[in-house]
Amino acid sequence: MTAPDVALRRLRDQLPLLVALVLVWNLLWGTWSWANLISGAVVAVAVTWLLPLPPVTDGAGFHPAAVLRYLLRFAFDLVTSSAQVAWDALRLGGLRNGAIISVQLRTDSDLLMTMVTETLCLVPGSIVIDLDREAGTVALHLLSVRDLAAVEAARAQVLATEERVVRAFGSDADIAALDPQPDERRTPA
Repeated sequence: MTAPDVALRRLRDQLPLLVALVLVWNLLWGTWSWANLISGAVVAVAVTWLLPLPPVTDGAGFHPAAVLRYLLRFAFDLVTSSAQVAWDALRLGGLRNGAIISVQLRTDSDLLMTMVTETLCLVPGSIVIDLDREAGTVALHLLSVRDLAAVEAARAQVLATEERVVRAFGSDADIAALDPQPDERRTPA
């Protein structure tokens, strides 16, 4: 690959980050002007040139229909979980017992694991307390658990969230790996 090809590819990979940095710069200034857009672009290029990040776009995909399903389900989970947590906090019995669970993820992509854990953290009622990259497990604290069936339902919900994230943003290989043969599954260490 020639030097111009490498530079063009790097620019293509960095373009979403540059746009986001310019957007944040303008939001911080509070006004939209040509001066803020140009100075934001200069600052964004300087930041990405002086503090380069490793590329995380390798192997990622974007599937619009799956992204829409992911966002709609995320909004639904956000509303229903918020209502459930509010109800649990206000009812006479108070909060039930909490639980800590560990779930074996099927993806091994750093980007997808991060997106799964961020999605789980943003929905009220649980919080990610550990992500073991090597074993591919995520540990969560559940706020209010009625019984063992609720724990298993939470595990299933984590795997469903992972599947939505992978189908929305994963590569074809990541999507194919969602349902491997039983002998190919990772075993926790």
